[in-house]
Amino acid sequence: MPPIKKWGGAMRDPEFHDATGVLSELGDETYALLDAHGVVMGLSPGAERLLGYTAQEVRGWRGIDLLHHRSDPSGLVRRCRAGGEIQLGPAVLRHRSGHGIEVTLQARAMVSTGGDSQWLIQAMDSDGTRRHELGEALLRGLFTESPFLIDVFDRQLRFVAQNDAQRRATGFASKEFTGHTMSEVAPSGLLDMEALAARQRQVLETGKALIQTEVRGRTPDDPDREHVWSESILPLRNRAGEVIALAHTVADVTERARARERLALVNDASTRIGTTLDVLQTAQELVDVAVPQFADHAYVDLPAPVLGGEEPVTGPLGADLPLRRAASANVLEGPADSVVAPGDADPFTSGPASLFTRALMSGEPLLLTGEELLEELTPVDPRRAALVHEYGVHSWLLVPMAARGGVLGAVVFVRFRRAHGFEADDVPLAREIVARAAVCIDNARRYTRERFTALALQRSLLPQQLPVLGAVEAASRYLPASGHTVLGGAWFDVIPLSGARVALVVGDVMGHGLHAAVTMGRLRTAVRTLADLDLSPDELLAHLDDQAGRFQDEHGEGLTGRAAGTTCLYAVFDPVSLRCVLARAGHPPPVLASGDGKIEVLDLPGGPPLGHGGPPFECGEVTLADGDLLVLYSDALVTSQDQSVDTGLSRLREALSDPRLAPAAEPSRPGPGLDGVCDAVLGRLLPNRPQDDVALLLARVRGLDPDRHATWELVPEPEAVAEARTCATRKLTEWGLENLEFTTELVVSELVTNAIRYGSPPIRLRMIRDRSLICEVSDGSSTSPHIRRALEADEGGRGLFMVAKLTQLWGTRYHARGKTLWAEQPFSGGPDGDAVLFPMDAEWDIEDL
Repeated sequence: MPPIKKWGGAMRDPEFHDATGVLSELGDETYALLDAHGVVMGLSPGAERLLGYTAQEVRGWRGIDLLHHRSDPSGLVRRCRAGGEIQLGPAVLRHRSGHGIEVTLQARAMVSTGGDSQWLIQAMDSDGTRRHELGEALLRGLFTESPFLIDVFDRQLRFVAQNDAQRRATGFASKEFTGHTMSEVAPSGLLDMEALAARQRQVLETGKALIQTEVRGRTPDDPDREHVWSESILPLRNRAGEVIALAHTVADVTERARARERLALVNDASTRIGTTLDVLQTAQELVDVAVPQFADHAYVDLPAPVLGGEEPVTGPLGADLPLRRAASANVLEGPADSVVAPGDADPFTSGPASLFTRALMSGEPLLLTGEELLEELTPVDPRRAALVHEYGVHSWLLVPMAARGGVLGAVVFVRFRRAHGFEADDVPLAREIVARAAVCIDNARRYTRERFTALALQRSLLPQQLPVLGAVEAASRYLPASGHTVLGGAWFDVIPLSGARVALVVGDVMGHGLHAAVTMGRLRTAVRTLADLDLSPDELLAHLDDQAGRFQDEHGEGLTGRAAGTTCLYAVFDPVSLRCVLARAGHPPPVLASGDGKIEVLDLPGGPPLGHGGPPFECGEVTLADGDLLVLYSDALVTSQDQSVDTGLSRLREALSDPRLAPAAEPSRPGPGLDGVCDAVLGRLLPNRPQDDVALLLARVRGLDPDRHATWELVPEPEAVAEARTCATRKLTEWGLENLEFTTELVVSELVTNAIRYGSPPIRLRMIRDRSLICEVSDGSSTSPHIRRALEADEGGRGLFMVAKLTQLWGTRYHARGKTLWAEQPFSGGPDGDAVLFPMDAEWDIEDL
């Protein structure tokens, strides 16, 4: 019941002066004023509207006359005469029209200023009663039973009221707060009082509530841990809408905030761990996530096999397999982990009694206090124990790391800077983070193993080292494609041929991965096999095209069924004539960097890629000079997603035009080697990792000096055999190779005899002194010679057999006007060695010949 306004400004509740004036101010409230005898003295405007009577009409009536005839007036009168403030309960009032009005009556005894006893009767309908009860229940719930902390402040930010929960809170129970500000009564260090006052003033000035503001602070009973409260500041307004006070509601959401922080840490770990397929990088990402959000210091120890990409350990770790430091992180000004350097073995992890061994065998985390850690650490690692004591480590958590049934290692989290140690809820959080990292590390380990395997396969398929040749100085580079795919289909080769000639090859199989690598390996082998037949470049590519088609027919889309679309460039350089013959199958043309500084892209006939069919391949020919540089490359060197072929070739010419890459004119001041040119070209054209694998082959040609080869025209008569032997012996004497005279005479005799007997003019003998002694006999016939084993009674048929026995290599190559039989004899001990390959005092069995 609202307080009654008294005439004269006094607020003395028992007094009442003028019923008519006061009742008129009650507005919609339904009140009736009765004297001591129960006679109606007046009605409020609300009561007039409720009953349909005016106050003038009912003045002088008995109060019971306003009740419906079915009501019990005697009971109401007895309860009213009891005095004080009385709940009279339900009643039925009589409306002017005669119908009843169900209400709840409340009586209050009063004394007028003249000393007369009076009653103020309030009637509330059922809705009003429910609202009244609801309001009382709301106030009672908020201020006596609510678990939330509720404060009410006036405009001067002084306490007006607190609910019981706030008064029960630590630090407020024994303090008188009414009339004081929060900063005057709150425990020291609880909150940032200046920030609180600023928020209160903001609500007072704007009239807008601040809802669920998170406030952090510490409580006197738990000063080492930060607590989080959700604070709402609500403006309280009078009927005119003016803010006259502030209501605070505060809830402790510390656990909810910690759960949210743990979830955020797990989400952070999911996004930040495993960004690469590198074991060490993944381990470092793990500790970087943990420090400083979860721990002050963290490190990861892994077995050496895992670091190398091998399978994880399935049995217990013993003294023979300690863990090695993979990654570590510290808070600022924290202890640097100087005891165990990255990559070093951690002595604390080895031994059957080690904490690590026990934890890894059980698979369960291990949480120790600082004292427990010192007990375990001091006997095995005093230096680290001293470090633990120096920095005040008070909480140590070891979490095993495992994936797919194998032990990957362990992660250790340490707290020494923050006062609070790890709790029970922190252990599953640590396990969740480590489990996520374990999957990433295992994936990185498997990728490392597969990458090592792929690189080994790639190295085995490509030349391990280029041959050292007198006619060509070569250098090469191979760059795998960026990303996860290491294997590619690009290859290069340098193949020594007969007659001191050299074949240069660059090819590229479409696609990536194992299929492309295996196809490349088979095609490279096919090229070397075909090169041994001394085919011309166009013929070789034609045979290689047939082979690519057979791969497709035999294997479909299998490991070697993707040869279709392969590009290839095959070039043969002859150091005697300085001619280079080239043919290409869908491959970009080579670039020629002449010794005079001219850079040009060779204009060669094009051809379709291998396996696609089409017109026959054609050869192009160019005459080179000493010091000229041929640049052969795969397509990825000059093309990319943002670069056309023309742009790439232009950049390649610019790179080769750099004066710093040109060979020096003075021998005393040599220019950069071909390796330096390779690096410069790749650095200029490929600043980033390429999207496709790149093969680059540089070949600087050198012609054979005139005094290192000789040619004789022979008449097709038997007497020419003796002349050929004489010419060969004389040339060997000039070259200082007398030790090879006997075998050379035999070889020359047999080859010339074979040409005279089975060939046709013209017959030509040529001797070349290169890395070995080469004897060649050419004739105009295309008949194919064969070795056969002669019987004892046969007078002939042993010539080529003897040549094969006496020489290191021999063979036949065909050309447009006949064939050439050739044989090579190595220099024993070097070009001018004097060891005899075929000792003259040896006794030969007829079966050997």
